[in-house]
Amino acid sequence: MKILYITSLPSLLQKGNRPASLLQKGNRPCSQKETVPARKGNCPCSQKETVPAVILGYTPNSTFGYVSDVHVDIDVWHCTSRGCCDVTSVASEIVQRIAKGEWTSSEVLEAYIARSAIAQAKIRQFSSGISILTPFTVLYEDARKQAKELDAEFASTKTLRGPFHGVPVSVKDNYQIEGYDATIGFTAWANNPGKKDACVVAQLRAAGAIIFVKTNVPQTMLAFECSNPLWGRTTNPWNNKYTCGGSSGGEGALLAMDGSALGIGSDIGGSLRIPASYCGVYSLKPTAERVSSIGTQAVRPGFEVIRSSHGSLARTVNCSAKLSLVKKDSSHQNVPMPYHTVELPSKLRFGYYLSDGMMESSPACKRAVLETVSALRKQGHQCIEFTSPLNASAMEVFLGLASSDGHKKMLSHLDSDPMEDSLFLVTLGPRLPSFVRKLACWIAKTFFHSLFPRFFSLAREKSVLEFTDFTDQRNKVAAAWYEQVRDKYGFDEIIALVQSLPVIPHGGATYLSVLAAATITYNVIDSPVGTIPVTRVNPDTDNLSTDFVVGASGRSKMFETRMYSGKNPVYDPKAMEGIPVGVQLVGKKWEDENVLAMMHVVDAALGHRGFGPGSWEPIKTVSI
Repeated sequence: MKILYITSLPSLLQKGNRPASLLQKGNRPCSQKETVPARKGNCPCSQKETVPAVILGYTPNSTFGYVSDVHVDIDVWHCTSRGCCDVTSVASEIVQRIAKGEWTSSEVLEAYIARSAIAQAKIRQFSSGISILTPFTVLYEDARKQAKELDAEFASTKTLRGPFHGVPVSVKDNYQIEGYDATIGFTAWANNPGKKDACVVAQLRAAGAIIFVKTNVPQTMLAFECSNPLWGRTTNPWNNKYTCGGSSGGEGALLAMDGSALGIGSDIGGSLRIPASYCGVYSLKPTAERVSSIGTQAVRPGFEVIRSSHGSLARTVNCSAKLSLVKKDSSHQNVPMPYHTVELPSKLRFGYYLSDGMMESSPACKRAVLETVSALRKQGHQCIEFTSPLNASAMEVFLGLASSDGHKKMLSHLDSDPMEDSLFLVTLGPRLPSFVRKLACWIAKTFFHSLFPRFFSLAREKSVLEFTDFTDQRNKVAAAWYEQVRDKYGFDEIIALVQSLPVIPHGGATYLSVLAAATITYNVIDSPVGTIPVTRVNPDTDNLSTDFVVGASGRSKMFETRMYSGKNPVYDPKAMEGIPVGVQLVGKKWEDENVLAMMHVVDAALGHRGFGPGSWEPIKTVSI
């Protein structure tokens, strides 16, 4: 069976030339159809459906234009005399069945190659123009070679190479892979294939994992949408009117659609946790120095005051574990603390809060926290509500440090690319004259009593002295967190909102980037954080109360107005119906294994709730 995929070429990725401009109607054979198997019942061999042509991305060796469209033989479920390799099988089952000789690495890989293509095709049916869900770079042929090597090795030795033997893994675009670009959405960074695998990629390969695709990110990776001029936009797998989140957005979307068995991403302000919640998958943001960052692309190399964490996204909590806590790297950058199992008390003490203290939380997000609390209490665990005292202070530190060079280094990589709208508010402050910035703050403070002036006044270039002052403030916020929360209450774990809204529409981050404060807090403090899907937006239960008044709680009237009032408020439970909503599980620095163990506790307490492998189907689609 064949699926058509279209390669966009290095020669088309030169400065000023973007694949997006080439994907207009008439430039690609989108009217062509191919028949591929689709999963219906236990064995899909006799079931077929028609999907449109698929745009998968470019490969380094592709030839010019759309003249040489490539056909690849792939099946969605690779059926053999031993049975079907089912993409709803979790990573541990894949390894077990390969070990028993029921499947081969090659058979499993073909199933996931097909599923990743089908995921792309499905979304193209629901979108117009160049909007595609998961633009990714394909490593299919190299992955097939690796799978064959693993099969030959296992046939000869009857020994698995490692704990991920034969597991197809997707990686975020910022990880370098030998022979492939790591553009992170910059056209100027195209045609510069990596010379060496990133440390995490090399470790995964050594453990038997098969790296087979790279996934999309937002321009600069400093946004929680997922769009860039080079690859286009990634949409939410449950409703394409909304974003999948970012910056590990392509990973979240692909995993939700069973297009990968496991995923790797990074997080400096919520980049693992936000896509996990928006897309309904699991994630782990480790303590920053537990996993090496060697071999990853960064928009501001040398920015060490808030370090990026590197972790996993997965379809089940069982797959979130050891993937994120791999061995130390050869440069000795990360802490030499190997993964170890922990034993938890039979009864745990959880803290929780329903607001980040800056904006009123939506009913859907509050319900996710409260349902988690209720489930844990039924299991005999103690859950205590408290007020999170430091979110705004942590946000001040983050903004002060992140904008310390006026975003000059980050924006220099745009070259000829237009800046994405999601970066508008994030980068506006340093681009304004001082008197204009001060006037905007005065207006907001006078008429809106808003957090806006408190944050916006910090978005400017700073002296070395100011930079060190903000670094000192970061240390004080982290120390205060333990003194005022962890030590004061003695919590084993904290249940927190991922954001005040369950999801945002495309373009929502343009004016609501402050929503990321709920996740940024734990980057500033450097806490390990797990994310678990809890529920879905329900218009029957998640409407605002009739007595709700914007700004009445004393929080930001300016941001709450955009979130909840007017003719087109961002929060619309009817339009958002079915969108996943998750929670953060926050641990203490270095206690990553405890977070993983408590993710298991919380997941078991919540029980079956319609997430995990095989759960995806698009609930709502609109033309975008």
